[in-house]
Amino acid sequence: MNVDWNALGIVAGVGIASTVVLVALFCVGIAAWGRREAGSGGAAALTGAVSCFALCAAGVLYGLYLIVPQLHG
Repeated sequence: MNVDWNALGIVAGVGIASTVVLVALFCVGIAAWGRREAGSGGAAALTGAVSCFALCAAGVLYGLYLIVPQLHG
């Protein structure tokens, strides 16, 4: 059995990077939502929060699409 260490490293790197990006987007969305609730953000904070949450949902759904082979066909 041979392990392609280069491919394994790429998969691990992409997995870690996408996790960091999704968590950061979610944190920014929570912060924007909190600013809106505090009354200092208004419509811009709501738009930013909804955008961040939508990007998080899109990232999760794309990951599920890549994992589940029945969705490809």
